[in-house]
Formats: sequence, structure tokens, C-alpha cells
Amino acid sequence: MSGPGDNTRNRPNTVTDTDAFKRAVSTCVRAIAGDHDLEVSFTKDKPALSGNRARLPEIPRKPTPENLQITRGLGDSMALRRACHDVRLHSRLAPQGQQARAIYDAVEQARVEAIGARTMQGVSDNLAAMLEDKYTRANLADVSDRADAPLEDAVALLVREKLTGRKAPRSGERLVDIWRDWVEDKAGGDLEALLPNIDNQDAFARAVRDLLGAMEMGEELEEDDQPEENEDDSDQPQGEESSEEGGEDDSEGEKSQAEESDAASDENEAGESDAAETTAEDVMDDDDLDNETPGEARRPESAFDQAANEIDYRVFTTEFDETVGAEELCDEEELDRLRAFLDKQLANLQGVVGRLANRLQRRLMAQQNRSWDFDLEEGVLDTARLVRLVIDPMQPLSFKQERDTNFRDTVVTLLIDNSGSMRGRPISVAATCADILARTLERCGVRVEILGFTTRAWKGGQAREKWLKEGKPATPGRLNDLRHIIYKSADAPWRRARRNLGLMMREGLLKENIDGEALLWAHQRLIARPEQRKILMMISDGAPVDDSTLSVNPGNYLERHLRGIIELIETRSPVELLAIGIGHDVTRYYRRAVTIVDAEELAGAMTDQLASLFEDEAQRPGGLRRIRRAG
Repeated sequence: MSGPGDNTRNRPNTVTDTDAFKRAVSTCVRAIAGDHDLEVSFTKDKPALSGNRARLPEIPRKPTPENLQITRGLGDSMALRRACHDVRLHSRLAPQGQQARAIYDAVEQARVEAIGARTMQGVSDNLAAMLEDKYTRANLADVSDRADAPLEDAVALLVREKLTGRKAPRSGERLVDIWRDWVEDKAGGDLEALLPNIDNQDAFARAVRDLLGAMEMGEELEEDDQPEENEDDSDQPQGEESSEEGGEDDSEGEKSQAEESDAASDENEAGESDAAETTAEDVMDDDDLDNETPGEARRPESAFDQAANEIDYRVFTTEFDETVGAEELCDEEELDRLRAFLDKQLANLQGVVGRLANRLQRRLMAQQNRSWDFDLEEGVLDTARLVRLVIDPMQPLSFKQERDTNFRDTVVTLLIDNSGSMRGRPISVAATCADILARTLERCGVRVEILGFTTRAWKGGQAREKWLKEGKPATPGRLNDLRHIIYKSADAPWRRARRNLGLMMREGLLKENIDGEALLWAHQRLIARPEQRKILMMISDGAPVDDSTLSVNPGNYLERHLRGIIELIETRSPVELLAIGIGHDVTRYYRRAVTIVDAEELAGAMTDQLASLFEDEAQRPGGLRRIRRAG
């Protein structure tokens, strides 16, 4: 892309000039990314790179030279990430801690931008303008306290300075000054070690891990974590940011064991690598690659996982499965339109659900019997004991701290069937209920995750096509492409995820349903959560159905797998499972379940079931699980 000196000459003054500028930027982005199929769009939504799509800000009607250079800088940044960044490698070497992961991600972005800045002066100037705008918008120019100065941004700017020789933008100078002495004192030598590895992401990531270790916020890489483990990834183009990022083999068992582990492959959002295809073994990736909450530690295989692997269930291929955020399936403008449609369609129902949600909130709040610990060395000043200071000034100050309410340390997952039979009123009601319950529980300090499950295609999709090309091997197992959707992650606030639920109104989204693997996937996400209590609520209107799978396997193949997974969760997992069937009797599957005849009853059923769970915990020793087993 051109440098800043060209901005005035190229400033578009007409619609035609603006269109020409967009075409020029799009062409440059694709050229730098090395991907001529990359979709570049200009919208009023937040700039983002998602999969094969780059979204840049809309050009103002009367753009300034600064507007144009910032847009070019954003485009250059996304293009360089697409060209120079390997998602799977980045995830494999990522640290566990939240602060460490934030620094690790920010420094990697500084690396890919530095590669372009070192070789193209125009790109360097565009990126500088983009960063200047970024920190100006963040109001960091006058920051004076480290508590208000993001460490990850400061480290990224220091790394940029080492890699490119360019100082921090004026709007970020204060941010860097606050942290510079501390970082250089802790890890000055490790900063210098980054430069020789700028073109080698693997070596660079390991050097960043050393940097984090020097700053006392990163653990050492395990001895067996060697680069050769990722040899199968060499054929993967760098920067391919999709949900099918898996490919690491967690064990080297016999083929029969690998084939029996197919049931857990979707749970871990895996794909098959080329090496796996040649050996007919299914490769699993245990990383939960959720772009909303990255960096979750890989969970070692547990007794539950081993039991799930032993269920008689196979997956022909996970190559075409996907786990995606709702915002990745359509642009933000369409999400806004779909959300408005949902709100308009269910304006009357929202009042009813809202009243039920308020009732749930009151019942939860009633359980918050406040209790305090006194005579502590830190916490909230205990004013009732200040009289002791008047009597004896030598007495130390006394502090108190409120004890946590048990139910606050809880996470609830709502898993919604997105099959074609839910089309119409059922899916509308489910979306609205999930939305309002998420808002209600969030007020009470309970985290909520909203997930959906369907397939990418009717009657098999690409998985079936691959099966046909390979000569229709007998008993292939599950034979369709899964689509697991994250509408709201547990850590995302309700206000950010609200419009995502409108996606359920999108024509053509709802297809077939494979409940067992969806339940396993949702359970996997819950188990990885730090909360002490975990609740999983399934909302479905029927048994699992996939025509492609059932046409080449026994008629009860999917149902038998679902029953096996339910049994495992109910008997071997700390997750509390309950289900609501809409017009379908799910009590024959789940121990704790309720069936409703009309979708209009869903709001009441969901609130009553959740309220009873919390009341069971508060009023009965041993909680829900003891009550159900006693029955």
C-alpha cells in the first residue's frame, strides 16, 4: 500500500473516487495476505478479521487523509496476520493465565505487523497511523496509573520498538513510559531475543514464553512439547482462521482404540490432518478454540472421556465440522435486522417471560443471606469497631469481608436444538427465553452460556460426498457435517451477545440434529470452566435425526449414542443435567426432565426448573444430585 505522502492526492471526493479507493485497498489487502479469495468489505461495524473475511470501516462521506491512512493501516494489519500467522501453532504454545495470554496474543500481533513494516515503508506508516488512532480512542495518552495502563499493550509496543526501530505512537508514549522500566528490569534480555526469531513463529512464540516467565506470569513449556509435534500442520496455510483448527494426536494407541474415540472428536472441535487420513486414524484436538475466550488450558483425558470413547459410536470424518460464533455466520448488519425481527415477533411474549424471570431473580436474591468475616487485616473497614481506636489509639484497624453466596459460583449452559423441526414459533420462543434468562442470571452473578447445534447441510453434505468417493465403506458412523454455534460464551456480557440470538431467525440455518455429540461438546466446555457448580439445560423438540447417518447405520444409532452420553453425564460427571422437551417426551432419556406441549410454556418451564435447582442446593444437604439418586 502507498505511504502517507500519497493521501492528499488520492483523497476521494466523489462516490466514484470512494469506490476506487475501496477497490485499491481490497486489492492490496489480498496481495499482502497472499489470498485472492479473501473477502474484503467496508461496513459501519467494528473492524475484524474472521475466517476468510476482512471487515474494514466504512469510508466517511468527506474523508480526511488521516481517515484513509487509518483504513489502510487496518487493512495492512489484517492482511499481515492472514499471511504470517498460524492459528493452530499459536494456540498450541499459548500460556494458560489470562494476563499471560493477553500479552502473548498482543506480542504475536506486533510480530506480524513488524514483518510488513520492516519491508514496506508505506505499510509501516499506515500501521503507525492505525496505532495512533487506536490509543487515542482508548484515552491512554494521559494515563498516569499502572492500574489503568494495559500491560499487554505496553509490552506489544515495546516489542514493536525492538523489531522495527519505531517508537511508540504519541498517544501510546505515556502507556509505554509507565511500564518500560519494570519490563526491561524483569525481561530486558528476553526482549532482545525476540528479534532474531521474527520470521519463525514457533521460535518466536517460545521466546515470548521465556519473556512471560521472566515477568513471573508464564509457565515453562513441557519437555515433550517439541516443534516436531506439529509436523502435520506444515501443509496448512498460515493464517487460516477457521473453526476446524484441530489436528494434534493426543495418543499413539492402536487403530482400534483410535476408531473407538471418534465420539469425542467433535467435543474437542477437531479436524483430520493429512497424516491421519493416510493411516485411517481419527485425530483429535483437545483445545477448545473459542475465539471469544481463547487460551483455555488443554484438559488431560479423564475417566469420563475414556468412558465416552468406549461407546459404540463412530464418526466417518470430522474434517468438515465447524464450531463458530454466531457473528461469523452473517454480518453484523444482518444480525441487527434478525434481532429486530425477533423482538418484533415476540413483543407480547417478552412481557410474560420478563415477569417469570423477575420471579426467578427474586427467588435467587432471597437466598443471599449476607454473612461477614470480621477482624481481618484487609477488606472493608469495619466502622463498628472504630470506637476501639478512640479508647486505645494503639489498636490496629479492623476490616471485614462479605462471604460469597454459594450459587454465585455457578455457570449455566443453555443448549438449544437448532434443527429444522424447531422452525417457527418454537425457535423464536427458545431464543427469547434464553436471552431473558441470560440477562436475569447475570444480574444475580450467575454466568450463562448459550449454545446451539445443527448440521451444515441436509442429507450428509461434504462428509457424505467423501464417503461416496471412497467407495461407500460399510458402517461409516455419523455421516454429516456438524455445525455447533456459540451464541453467547460464559464470559461474554449479555449486552454484547444479545443480537447474536437473532441468528436463529435466519432462513436456512436450521437443519438436522445430532444430539449426542452436541451434548458432549457442551459438557466439555462446562467442565473446562472454573466455577464450582455447573448446570447444563438441553432444550429440544425431538429425538436426534440425520437422514444421511441413519440411512447407512442401524435405525437407533444416534438415539443409542445420545442415551449413552446422558447416562455418563448423569452418573460420572459433576455437571447437573436437565432437559425440556417441546412437544416431545424427553423424560425417557433424561432423569430430570419436563415435557411441554406448547412452545408458549417454555418460559415457565425454564424458570421453574432453574429455580428448583438453586432451591435444592440451598435447602437440602447434598443438593440436586443426592435427591435424584435417592429416587
